[in-house]
Amino acid sequence: MIVFETAAAPAVRAGEALVAGRRLAGRLFPYGADAGEAPFRFDPVERRFVFRRLEAIVAVGPWEIDAWSAALNRLASGPVLVGPGSSAEAVRGACRAAATAAVTSGRAVYLLDPEPEAIPADAEGSAVVLYSWRPGRPAAAFPGLAGARAAGLPAAALIPLLPGWTAEPEELEALAAAAKESGAVSMTAIAPALDGEGRRAIVEARASSEPSAADGFFELVHHGDWGDRMAERLAAARAAASRHGLAHLPPRPAGRGERPGNAAASARLEELADEREAEEHRAALLHAAVRWIDDSPRDLAAVAREGNFRKVFPFGADAAEAAEAALRGTR
Repeated sequence: MIVFETAAAPAVRAGEALVAGRRLAGRLFPYGADAGEAPFRFDPVERRFVFRRLEAIVAVGPWEIDAWSAALNRLASGPVLVGPGSSAEAVRGACRAAATAAVTSGRAVYLLDPEPEAIPADAEGSAVVLYSWRPGRPAAAFPGLAGARAAGLPAAALIPLLPGWTAEPEELEALAAAAKESGAVSMTAIAPALDGEGRRAIVEARASSEPSAADGFFELVHHGDWGDRMAERLAAARAAASRHGLAHLPPRPAGRGERPGNAAASARLEELADEREAEEHRAALLHAAVRWIDDSPRDLAAVAREGNFRKVFPFGADAAEAAEAALRGTR
């Protein structure tokens, strides 16, 4: 049984994180951080499966926009993630309130698995919708993409890269085709957490959704070499996305309060960090540069046009070159 209870305050998680290669300054949980109504879901930030408790109590955030706005003021500068949503949205309205507060605050916003009713009517340009993979037939893997398309927002498909399941060549091809057909502009494969808890959750999710396919899956996940081959599998997922005209990272929206050039520079450095993911130190420096840009109150495109960007940008030459090119490409 699922019980919806009104929370005393908005559920907000401060702190820098990544979702599908894009930087977040924080997360807003209109319906709590648990799995909600579904038996389980894959969290693309934590990179692991989250399961519903047997007696689920869903903590519902306020429907008042002002309450979420006040919570947002406590977060650092930068984009935020709102969601996941809930089938109770039409009655409760918590996700729409949180999303509206985030959009009107001037931030770039990512909406995770929202119901159609949760998407603000005036979010074009400020928000991107992220839809997580659902187990079952590839054609039905991204049921929410149509809602984003109807709202006029770009939508991104997210898949966990799982051995013997979503990471196989035929499955990747089918998922990319389904994402494209459903209106996605990108498909991002996310490497799951590989600690003991993460592996156990993968096995449990497979057994829950496809009991007939569970034979041998435990051995593959816990004792196979798929973790060592993750880079190869990520490359295959990106190649499948490219064959269907999909980017491998979601687009980075520009918040109303952001300078377009600053948002473009942050987006380019996030993409460069994703390309350098194997070089952990270099990727960390690039993400630090993104944080610096997101924190900057200045119009960095104007600084670049004046020829002064590299004088104020406290990072390496390759990051400066990539950021400056993005800044000069905007007006």
